Amino acid sequence: MTHNAAKDFQGFETLALHAGTPPDPVTGSRSMPVHFTTAYVFRDAVHGADLFSLKEMGYSYSRLTNPTVNAMEERLAALEGGLGATATSSGHAAQVLIFAALMGAGDHIVASSRIYGGSTNQLRNVFPRCFGWQSTLVDPDAIDNFKRAITDKTKLIFLESMANPSGVVVDIEAVAKVAEAAGIPLIVDNTLATPALCKPLQYGASIVTHSTTKFLSGHGHALGGAVVDGGTFDWKKHAGKYPNFGAPNPSYNGIVFNDAFGKAALHVWLHAVGLRDLGMTQQPMNAFLTLQGMETLALRMPRHCANAQAVAEHLEKHPKVAWVNYPGLKSSKYYNLVQKYCSGMGGAVFTFGVKGGHAAGTKIVSSMKLFSHVANIGDTRSLITHPSSTTHSQLTDEQKVALGIGPETIRVSIGLEAIADIIADLDQALAQI
Repeated sequence: MTHNAAKDFQGFETLALHAGTPPDPVTGSRSMPVHFTTAYVFRDAVHGADLFSLKEMGYSYSRLTNPTVNAMEERLAALEGGLGATATSSGHAAQVLIFAALMGAGDHIVASSRIYGGSTNQLRNVFPRCFGWQSTLVDPDAIDNFKRAITDKTKLIFLESMANPSGVVVDIEAVAKVAEAAGIPLIVDNTLATPALCKPLQYGASIVTHSTTKFLSGHGHALGGAVVDGGTFDWKKHAGKYPNFGAPNPSYNGIVFNDAFGKAALHVWLHAVGLRDLGMTQQPMNAFLTLQGMETLALRMPRHCANAQAVAEHLEKHPKVAWVNYPGLKSSKYYNLVQKYCSGMGGAVFTFGVKGGHAAGTKIVSSMKLFSHVANIGDTRSLITHPSSTTHSQLTDEQKVALGIGPETIRVSIGLEAIADIIADLDQALAQI
């Protein structure tokens, strides 16, 4: 491989290993160094001034840019097929960052109602109170619901390619056409599917978000998030709707991002203004750890999915299980969408309901021996939780039902252990009820 391997070769596995991390030009180190530094020495006064006025791109302060973080951003952008990525401190931070770029007080979001409970809480409770952003959450199974919810204040549509934890798979291409007709970007959170299974930008999405904490890292060691700009939305055409890119920016001597940076207007703004002013910077050690995880993404995701498929098929036949929501099952109404958007693989996170309600659900999670009872997902280890009493406990009973989270619901994130051991642990726990 040459030093420009990621430019010369485009295979997913190749990019996962090489994109963003050529050998260090100073030392020749093959591993990406972790740059523990807050600031960078300028060549001279002109260089410093040019960096801070955006006349020259480079490193000025680690709240905005850091070489290790930048390497992770380049790799993720390459895997998603985007123009560039911006790393953040968490997945929730990524959502705040991109929404802040597009929204103003009084503006409106149309979102799928089948998304992570924490994101639902952001949209319903936090954003209106803190930023004046209003939201309408709609059933994503009926595409016309998105169209009907759009108003003259709507600035974006937001959904998850594969919903956490309900396993809903959305018809991305159909929703993208709705967004395009309305002149707004479609933002797809691709955390559960990852680009190893699904690339939303190929189906008309303009922007992709991630919690890199999950499958991208894979090891459960590092929090992080990211926004990937597809570089396809015409911000200049819609300059009046998105003044952050179409109007002079007072903090950069009146620069108009659309004019100065063209298709990269959003990507540059997210670093130069978003991270600078909101400060949700990803730490270099976390970026380094995420890079390590991304190297094996192409190998891990098929194994995660194969194990999850086997577990779902086993649970679907278990006498103590009332239902299984796994989109890879032929009985799922999302099965055909999985074939189209997710390479035929149903992911590794899903829910099932146990007969016996809340008491049985909590008994199951307390009886596991191999599974870890945690709030996280996307680990190499198998994980389990009772969403109604943990991750989605902040929602009302009505909101939980709308998300498919009943008292009997259990969420699992299937890991890379031997499938016989995974199934045996579930069976012994189910035997306790």
